[in-house]
Amino acid sequence: MAHRLRPVGPGFAGTAPVRLVFEREISAAPEQVFAALAGDVTGWAEWFGPVTLARPLDDGAGREIRLRGGARFRETVLVTEAPEVYAYRVDVTNVPGARALVEEWRTTPAGTGTRARWTFAADGTAPFRLALGAARPGLGRTFRSATASLDRRLTR
Repeated sequence: MAHRLRPVGPGFAGTAPVRLVFEREISAAPEQVFAALAGDVTGWAEWFGPVTLARPLDDGAGREIRLRGGARFRETVLVTEAPEVYAYRVDVTNVPGARALVEEWRTTPAGTGTRARWTFAADGTAPFRLALGAARPGLGRTFRSATASLDRRLTR
């Protein structure tokens, strides 16, 4: 059953009770990476493995995301500062126990490529927070795989 999450702002990415942060350097330029993140929402299903559907809503102010396994998210885009920051908040989800969730992507130049940093910031019930802590290794693998796939897509 879908439920509404607490509306939080972009600052939640730095203050959430659970913050999972992953970083990786890739060879694509920051402008390319940012364009793929913020400008090509439907393309996420092609490079971010768990995503089965990604589509913009409300003229790009929101997103609908579906993941393998059945998780669904309706999101609001919070920050679009090209080419440095792209952040969005989950407003409605069917994930039990979630109370607030923001994801923030930061891209910075790294040599001729990009350092990509993904912050997964959340609050929820105690079981939800424990599950996220346990999911850290898997989310890290997902991030590494997704950024490698995105890099191949952008540099071919």
